[in-house]
Amino acid sequence: MKNLLAIFCLVISSQAFAQNMPASAPLFAATLHDLDDKPVALERYKGKPLVVNFWARWCAPCRAEIPELIKFRQAQKGKVEILGIGIEDQAGPVREFVSNQKIDYPVFIAKDKGIPLMLALGNKLGGLPYTLFIDQDGRVVGQKIGILKKSDLDTAGIQLLKK
Repeated sequence: MKNLLAIFCLVISSQAFAQNMPASAPLFAATLHDLDDKPVALERYKGKPLVVNFWARWCAPCRAEIPELIKFRQAQKGKVEILGIGIEDQAGPVREFVSNQKIDYPVFIAKDKGIPLMLALGNKLGGLPYTLFIDQDGRVVGQKIGILKKSDLDTAGIQLLKK
């Protein structure tokens, strides 16, 4: 009986946690710019497990987590996609930064949509870096303000690939 009660509490806690997650609809409704400054509708990523990372070149913690994001993407071998959303205005400097950092995942420039998009996606503090984990059904299954560590990504990978 005690074990059954513990399982019930865990299920209730998980449901309450999931209900506190933001909706992903604002992300898939957004059109941002690629590194050539061309508009890209993010709805094209709907139906894929995603790690959506908001960052900026001037943000030291954002820069520090990039190698972990690159390693995670390589380890996932196409099962989980990472989207980098730069809180930036111009494509040229971001394109140069992406090249220098050897970032191999899609990176978008948010321009004036960055802060409003982060707010709509649950980042009430507006802090960077900010990361969302979205499963293939479009549900936000996790979020983090602050630097990502390998353990964060490993845990998210398991959650994102649950069927």
